[in-house]
Amino acid sequence: MVEFPDGTRVEGRGLARPRPDGPAPDFGLYLGTSRLRRKHGGGISWPHEWVTWPDFLLPVRPAEARGQIIALHERAKTETVEVACYGGAGRTGTVMACLATLSGVPVGEAVAWVREHYHERAVETPWQRRWVSWFARQSG
Repeated sequence: MVEFPDGTRVEGRGLARPRPDGPAPDFGLYLGTSRLRRKHGGGISWPHEWVTWPDFLLPVRPAEARGQIIALHERAKTETVEVACYGGAGRTGTVMACLATLSGVPVGEAVAWVREHYHERAVETPWQRRWVSWFARQSG
């Protein structure tokens, strides 16, 4: 579980690994293609949404994904939420960096902050790093 500077908390994980012990989240945002949904989405029994987001790339519908990330941040203020992709590092880390910018981390520090507080390999590609900057510019 990551606690952001504004006090919101979000669980990040990889769907390739078993879900951690404990209660299910109130809501989940999952990042992947229809193949990942078919393979790993069947065990998700709580309210959730999917962002079509191929591995190592960017969301297929960026503006829609941006809205879903902002909504996840809002939910995190009052609910237990999680975000996950297959491995839990690149796409999930990118969303975590976007959430960091929403919680007050300067965009230039967001990737480093998430690597320190969530996963050392978060935000795996240069275009994912640029997408975090795009996301922050759209938000503010």
